[in-house]
Parts: sequence; C-alpha cells; structure tokens
Amino acid sequence: MKEVLLSSPVFRMAAEQFDSTADFLNLPEAVRERCKWPKRLITVAVPVKMDSGQTEVFYAHRVQHHLSKGPTKGGLRYHPLVDLGEVAALAMWMSWKCALVHLPYGGGKGGIACDPTKMSLNELENLTRRFTQEMVPFMGPNIDVMAPDLGTNEQTMAWILDTYSTHVGHMVPSIVTGKPLVTSGSLGRREATGKGVVFLIGRALDFLKIPYVGSTAILQGFGNVGGVAAQILAAEGAKVIGVGDATGAVINRNGLDIPALTAYVQVNKGVKGFFGGDAIEPEELLIQPCDVLIPAALSMVIHEKNAGRLRCRILAEGANGPTTPAADRILEERGDVFVIPDVLCNSGGVIVSYFEWVQSLQQFFWTEKEVFSKLETLLDQSFREVMKFARDNQISHRRAALSLGVQNVAQAKQTLGLFP
Repeated sequence: MKEVLLSSPVFRMAAEQFDSTADFLNLPEAVRERCKWPKRLITVAVPVKMDSGQTEVFYAHRVQHHLSKGPTKGGLRYHPLVDLGEVAALAMWMSWKCALVHLPYGGGKGGIACDPTKMSLNELENLTRRFTQEMVPFMGPNIDVMAPDLGTNEQTMAWILDTYSTHVGHMVPSIVTGKPLVTSGSLGRREATGKGVVFLIGRALDFLKIPYVGSTAILQGFGNVGGVAAQILAAEGAKVIGVGDATGAVINRNGLDIPALTAYVQVNKGVKGFFGGDAIEPEELLIQPCDVLIPAALSMVIHEKNAGRLRCRILAEGANGPTTPAADRILEERGDVFVIPDVLCNSGGVIVSYFEWVQSLQQFFWTEKEVFSKLETLLDQSFREVMKFARDNQISHRRAALSLGVQNVAQAKQTLGLFP
C-alpha cells in the first residue's frame, strides 16, 4: 500500500514535507512511522443506475489519517482525477491543520472519481446515497465526519445526512458539516474558508506595515474560497487586480469590479471573456506584481519554474498544497515573500465545521457574529503561535506551522502509547 501512495505526486509532496518536519523535530522512528502513514484507507465500488438505464460503477476513496485526538474530519470531493494518493495527501494535511488550530480531530478526506458537471441531479443523488451506504460501517459523529469539497456542496451533505439517519433510525445532524441551515447547518460555514484567508491576510499586512485599503491582490480560483475572499477584500477597500480559474484569467490594474465578475461567472461558468479586464495566460497571472497572491484552487501551482519569478509580498495559500517543496526552498532563500502556509491559511473552513459539529451535537446554535468572532480568535491565536515558533527557531512559516501540527499529534500518540 505504501508503494501505491508514493506513486502519487501529491502524496510524495505531503510525505516530503512531513519527513523534513520530522527530521527537524527529531521524532523517534516509531512515532514518526505512526504519524506519517494513514490509519485507514477505504476504497469501495459504487454502482449507480444512470438516467440512461445503464449501471455505471464508480470508485470512491476515504482516508482516515489518524484517530488519536478524536474523529477524523475532512471534505468529500467529486472530480474525474480523484485517486487514493491525492486523498491520502489531503487527509495528512488535514491532520496537521486540525492539530495546529487545536481542534479535537484527526485528518480525513474522501473522493469519488466522477465528473459531476456531466451528471444529472438524480444521478448525483444516487451516487451520494449509495456511497454513504457503503461507508456506514466506517463513519459516525465520533468516527468520521464529512464536509463539502471540490464538486460537492450543501445538497450533497443533506443526502449523506438523510441516508445515514435513515440507516440508524433517527436524525444525526452531527454526521456531516457544511449542510443546509434547515438541517442544523451553521451560519457562516460557506464563507468560513475565504473569511479566514482574508483575516490572516490582514494580520500579515499589519505585520509588514502595508496599508490594507488600496493593497492589491491576485487570485487563482474564484470558487467557494477565492470568490468569497475576493468579495470581502473588495468590500473592505483592497483592490483585486487579477482573477483566474479553469477557463482562463483576467487582469485590470485599476481593480476588477468583483460584484460584476461574480454575476458574470454565475452565468458563464468562468472568468474567461469578462468585459471588465484584459485576458492573460493563467501562468502569467501568477507572476504579476501585487501585494497579495492567493492560490485558491489547485495544488502544486507554485513550483521551481515560477517561484523565483513571483512578485508578491504575501503568498496566502487558500488551496491545499499549492507550493511544492522545491518552490519552498526557493522562496525561503529569497526571503522577501511572507508565506501564510495552507495548513493555517485555509483552516477557517474546518474551524467553522468544528463549530457546526458542536452546535449539531448540542442542538444549540450561534449567531453569525458569534461564529466569526470565535473563528478570528482561533486564527489569531494560531497565527501568533506560528510566528513565534518561526522567529524562535529561525525557520520558515511553513516549517513552523507543520512542526506545531506534527508535534501536537506526535505528543498525543506518545502519551496514549501503543496498544499491544
């Protein structure tokens, strides 16, 4: 199984980050091995009756990275390129993320290899419900809690909630997060990741003494994370000068009209052709001058070929794994880019997922103001801890964030011991 995981470029990247961090922490070999490799790797065949009357079999994966701090927590994605290695890497990153921000979770992630854009609502419902049925023995509010991710949404979570609840015979709203408000969802959950990204950008701008109002930002990705971040930045006086997505990229150095771009994307399913900016190649967008660059879509987009050409002051990683280890080394050598690493930068989503889980367990609900206040408190605490650890040890922000997360998990495993 290790060979299967290591054949995935994304998992190799996550493993390289872990190995480097474990070396820095001088982790004992036995604890190191227990922290690195996933506890459970689950692959199931999901047969679905399509609208055509034919039956198609999809393959689904769920990885539960570790169970030493509580249930595993992480998203479920629908995408044609989903594979076990990618899912395992994302679950590993989620472990360090949850530990870094002091949540009682281990990392989890799931995915189904399918193209949701080519499936009807009925087919997606059938796929989701059959997948949930296959996963019932491996999930539960205190075992594994899913959330939306790439290609899934609140409706997907509602189907999982209903299927699981039907199986156990009563409603279990704490089985998923990111669900609709009418099914015990949480205010602020949809905006949480983008909101957290912008909050941390504000902290970084303060640290660098760059005025927030009038600062310039470029985003790669205009979905749930990038889109929300762009809307908040523009509303608060920053200037979003470039946006790219899977369809293309646009730039306007005087600032894009974000409400107009949002409306355009809703109709045209992408930024390509937007009348309020000039077209630019997506790769070129990443190296344009700006105060803040926000990769908020794909992994491994900052690499050894473009890391030396970045012209941003802050790299705010809204996506998971957007910067390769080779690029990290270049950025560390440069020393002029303030990196907000992904395990911290995009942790707002899992933090508010935790709040939703707690509310669902207690059936006691908070206002949006309370949710965002608690979110900012946790993010500010973690930001301060990362900055202090990096300064005290003279290391990069990424190594500091990963070290705090890995160290937290390692200490839990050492304290619990190893059952014979």
